[in-house]
This record gives sequence, structure tokens and C-alpha cells, in this order.
Amino acid sequence: MVKQGFLWVIRFIVGGLFIFSGLIKVNDPVGTSIKLEEYFDVFSNDIAVFFEYLKPIALELGIFLVVLEVVLGIMLILGVRTKFTVWALSLMILFFTFLTFYSAYFNKVTDCGCFGDAIKLTPWESFYKDLILVVLIGILFLFKDDLPKSSPKWAKVVTMSALILCFVLAITAVRNLPFIDFRAYKVGVNIPQNMQPSATLEYSYVMKKNGELVTFDQYPSDESLEFVEMNLKNPDALPKISDFAVWNDEGDFSEEVFTGNKVLILVSSMAKMSDANLPEIDQLVKSLAGSPVQLVFVAAASQDEIQNFTSSRAWDVLSLQADATVVKTMIRSNPGVMVLKDGEVLAKFHHNNTPDASEVLDLFMK
Repeated sequence: MVKQGFLWVIRFIVGGLFIFSGLIKVNDPVGTSIKLEEYFDVFSNDIAVFFEYLKPIALELGIFLVVLEVVLGIMLILGVRTKFTVWALSLMILFFTFLTFYSAYFNKVTDCGCFGDAIKLTPWESFYKDLILVVLIGILFLFKDDLPKSSPKWAKVVTMSALILCFVLAITAVRNLPFIDFRAYKVGVNIPQNMQPSATLEYSYVMKKNGELVTFDQYPSDESLEFVEMNLKNPDALPKISDFAVWNDEGDFSEEVFTGNKVLILVSSMAKMSDANLPEIDQLVKSLAGSPVQLVFVAAASQDEIQNFTSSRAWDVLSLQADATVVKTMIRSNPGVMVLKDGEVLAKFHHNNTPDASEVLDLFMK
């Protein structure tokens, strides 16, 4: 009885964690695919070149993995096909543990994306979390014969319903935008403010004196002390945005973008950009001409590529360059539309939901 209770607690903890982690990423499968592409880039250079061939299917793999996380978590808690579930969880956690160890030890991918953008973990924190799960799942594996050997029909119905629902939610998020935006560019955020510390940064100073380490809150004036290191005491106060910049051949335009009414057309990759709704964006650009709203085209591309594209679409807009990672963080759509007023994000639109001019102008009237 005690053993069964112990195993039930482990099933609930492991299953609940997989469900929580999976649901956060079902909310943003594009973000998961971006993280997988980072890993494939690293592995193709460090381990084997065939990882490069997985990049084109990173989104499909991402959807499969995040849905699998949720479904396996539900199956474990409800006792559906427990032997298969424990085997699958074992293989999955060993894979995740390898990824997080590789990232932490070799400092390759600084954010594993285990909980999407909702909860940020350092590579070593992610690795230690996975080690705990390895132990817990290992216990379930050792005692898999003591787990439920059958499950009620309603549990199988719940599992199948969750599988279908998660796939629908994931595909909906891909074709639109994440249901919940956890990133630093979400609607309502003032980007310039997010580029500043939320409080005065405080540091401690580690010095060496007579072979012993001494920590000070203020840099000491004693010249006999040897400086060792400086540590940030309140890292939570660091700017949430530290890498935003837009520019062209004339210089940096970051401050200009934060002034007045702006509509940004964002492209993270010219090669991968969808052209399905470009006519709708063409109409938006044409309709806003002469209005009190400035259109800005921001792309992770060369100035020549940008100029050729805007000329081919007959867009009379301010054209700027940006880093691809920044653009992907700003919006999970390629292309996408972001509406700004004095640096505050009023709205974000997937290209499938490109707004018309009246909708955009109404945002500035509120």
C-alpha cells in the first residue's frame, strides 16, 4: 500500500510537470521550433552533419514533441498503457538530459526552452531539473510491473481528446500567434522602458586579502586588497530587452522607431517569408499612405535584399535592418505586423490576420 502511494505521488509529479511544460510550449510551437533549430545548428557543427537536414522540419518536430509531452503526462497520471508510457518518458528524458548537459557543459545554447518563454532556466538549472526527473522516472521504470496494468475507458477517451485538442491548439497557434505572449515585446509593453533596468543595479565586490576572500557591497578604497570578481546582486532588475537595434546605411534608427505612430512590418527571414498574404499587406501599406502613421519595414536581411523587395512591392516605407533573433522574439510570424505608439506595443498581427487600415487607425484612437 505504501509503495503504491509512493509510486502514485511520483506519477503525479512527473506527469504534472510534463503536462505543464508541454502546455506552455503548445501555446508557442514556433518558439519550440526556433529552439530546435539552434540545437540542430550546434549539433551539425559539433556532432554530425545530418542534423542540418532536420532544420526544415523543426516546426513539425516541435509540434510532435510538445503534444507528446502533454499526452504522456496525462497517460502516466491516468494509468493508460503505463509500460509504454514509462518507456517513452525514459527515452524522452534521457534525450532532454543530453541536450541540457551539452548546452550547460559546452555553453552552446544558453536557454533550453524547457518551459518556453514563461520560465527562464539557466543551462545548469535545466540539467539539474532533468537529473531529478531521470531519478523519478527511473524509479517508475524499476517498478513498472507495479503500475496499473489497465485503465478505464474514460481515461482512454480523455487521453485521445487531449491528443486531438493539443494538436488543434498547436496548429492554431502556428497559424495565428501564441494565445499567451510571455515575451518582452507583448502587447501593452513599452519597449524603451523594457530596455532599461527596472531598478538600480547593485553589485558586490569580492576581494582577496592575505589569501582570504572578502566581499564588500561598495568597492573598497583599500589599495592592499586584490580584486577577484564583481557579482550582480539583483539580476532580476536587468533590462528585459538588451539586444534591440534597427538600422540602415544612414545609421541607427532605434530611437526613431519609438517616436510617434508606427506600423512595423517584420520579416525574420526573406528566404522563409510566406507570400500567402502579401497582397493584404500591400493594401495596408497603400491605405496608410498619407495618414499620421509611419510604416517601417524591418527585416533580417541585407540592405540590397530589402531595397529589392520593397521596390518590387512598390512600398514607400522606411526600410531598416535587424537581427533575426530579435525579429523572431518580437513576433512569431514571418512576415508579421506590430503597431507601436511612442514605443508602446498596441497590437501584433500574424500575416494570416493582417489588419486593414481602419483597424490600425482605431488602435491609435483608443
